Amino acid sequence: MNASSLHFDDELAAFADGAIGGGLSPQVNALISRAGQLRHAPQQALPLLEQARAAAPRHPAPLIALYRFYFYGHQLAQARAVGEDALAIARTALGPDFGDTPPDDETTRGDAAVRFYLFTLKGLAYLNMRLGDMAEAHLMLGELRRLDPQDHVGGALLFHVLSRHEKGETADLAAAYPVRGWGAARS
Repeated sequence: MNASSLHFDDELAAFADGAIGGGLSPQVNALISRAGQLRHAPQQALPLLEQARAAAPRHPAPLIALYRFYFYGHQLAQARAVGEDALAIARTALGPDFGDTPPDDETTRGDAAVRFYLFTLKGLAYLNMRLGDMAEAHLMLGELRRLDPQDHVGGALLFHVLSRHEKGETADLAAAYPVRGWGAARS
């Protein structure tokens, strides 16, 4: 192993640890916590989240906090922009070869960085659907299907809903999808 691959492995490990909340400085954690306490005052909470992100720009926790702020504040376009940043950061952390072949089941179920990437894809697909960008949602779900063929993160339900929407079916979409997995989701 050369120094470059050791550095990459260290960065990936740090990102994976960050995806589950590790490696965050107490100062950044305090900013996020304080913003959470101010959720009733979004004009005061947002600058704290922006400070947290600026202080730890490659750490997943400030991105997750900022994404939630926008998502639960019904600012879906802003949530999508943060999600796109999170996807790019996760992609960089996973390395240039990630996705050449789908990760195995164990990795998909247990690797925090991979799960972060997959759940970010799923979240972006949902946001694109909500924002009316069905073509982009299709792209995200297609990539999710390729990387998670066993549907460990549950993207098939979104694909099914999108497919039914595109066919003009407006009945109870969730009730029409009793099982989990891509098999029932037609391309």
